[in-house]
Amino acid sequence: MVEDGGVFVDSGVIRAVGTADDLESSVGADVERLRFPGATVLPGLIDCHVHLAFDAGPDPVRAVTETGPDELFAAMAERAGQLLAAGVTTVRDLGDRGALTVALRDAIAAGKTPGPTVVAATAPLTVRGGHCWFLGGEVGTEDEIRARIAANAAAGADLIKVMASGGAMTPGGPRMWESQFSPGQLRLVVEEAARHGLAVAAHAHGTDAIAECVEAGVRTLEHCSWRTAEGVEYDPEVTRRMVEDDVAVCRCVSGDWRLFLEQMGPERAEAMIGAIRAMRTAGVRFIGGTDAGVPGARFGDYAGMLEFFASLGFDNAEVLDMATTNAAHALGLADTGRIAPGMRADLVAVDGDPLTDLSALRRVRHVLAAGRSAAR
Repeated sequence: MVEDGGVFVDSGVIRAVGTADDLESSVGADVERLRFPGATVLPGLIDCHVHLAFDAGPDPVRAVTETGPDELFAAMAERAGQLLAAGVTTVRDLGDRGALTVALRDAIAAGKTPGPTVVAATAPLTVRGGHCWFLGGEVGTEDEIRARIAANAAAGADLIKVMASGGAMTPGGPRMWESQFSPGQLRLVVEEAARHGLAVAAHAHGTDAIAECVEAGVRTLEHCSWRTAEGVEYDPEVTRRMVEDDVAVCRCVSGDWRLFLEQMGPERAEAMIGAIRAMRTAGVRFIGGTDAGVPGARFGDYAGMLEFFASLGFDNAEVLDMATTNAAHALGLADTGRIAPGMRADLVAVDGDPLTDLSALRRVRHVLAAGRSAAR
């Protein structure tokens, strides 16, 4: 912490950090001053798991499949604005239609539309009729896997997303705990992605799928809920490999987590919470992600996800690391997640001190995204 601190930003980059008095004397009088008494300035928040193409309503599948590309793009841009207003300056989109996130990423980067920096996966790989098949990433054979990855890379994808297990949002597809790909296919996904210079994020609910993804060499595990047909089955040996190989976990918790736990029932909820605590004790790197866009996961409630981890005993410093430094490391982003000279000017000013009061993150006073002020 720097008491009465200041940050000097020029051309979208942090040039100096220190006390306000030191910067006041070293920075020219013609440079604009923004002052926020009583506020804390911290790195812009990173949401590692969103779906900008989904509307967070009860039927996001219909919303994305029955909307034209121009209308869908406009809706995605508006949702990106909601994230920015909540202090989120970087988002990783893990599944869209028609690579619209790439177009949105480029429009934001060019200053044509306000929004956070977008890291885009484009169409996630899934089996025929599998989880999120409607996004266009269905594959079956090894050649189809290679072709899909090549197509995503050609479209401008920043990473590859694979649906290693089933999911709750796709009626008629594999169950959440059921693996969608063989271990050999998962290895092929990781190898092909690497050939294009891309890392892999794996949607993996099932205990078997989690183990297979870790063995295959994915970079991040999305959900990682250790599901089996019987309930929750946590595997400490797989967790040891996750820590050893620096595989990060994005638990994808939305702001309505209290309702989610209630719907799970006390026994299953306690088993899930126990697995999270066991991973924390083992040293797993957790990163912040809301799954914004799926039913009930609103785009403007990033702080709600962090409050879930605080309720489990994570201290506020850990929670803030999940949202900033840990997230940037896991996503391979060397230019954000910290306030230091040379970093991208992704900054958020909040009323109060989130190290002592996490709800300060709900009181956003100002946001800089790549040095651009977000209208509030």
